[in-house]
Amino acid sequence: MRDIVLYLTIAINVVSMIALIIGVLLHSGQGGGLSDMFGGGGGAALGSAAAERNLNRITTVLATVWLFSVVALGFLLAV
Repeated sequence: MRDIVLYLTIAINVVSMIALIIGVLLHSGQGGGLSDMFGGGGGAALGSAAAERNLNRITTVLATVWLFSVVALGFLLAV
């Protein structure tokens, strides 16, 4: 049973890590960032303030899930 919980926690950790990286890269930059590298200079026409707020909330939730999964892995791997 412990192995199933361990593998499930590892899967949650990896999925949340990849989603968190993607979420951070999707944020509009404040100038000169990675989003401007790919033509994000005209980003005001593509997104809105509500979309940016939702992206902030999603990124915060993903970061929290990742943090709790790291702590859970620390407890599960402690021998």
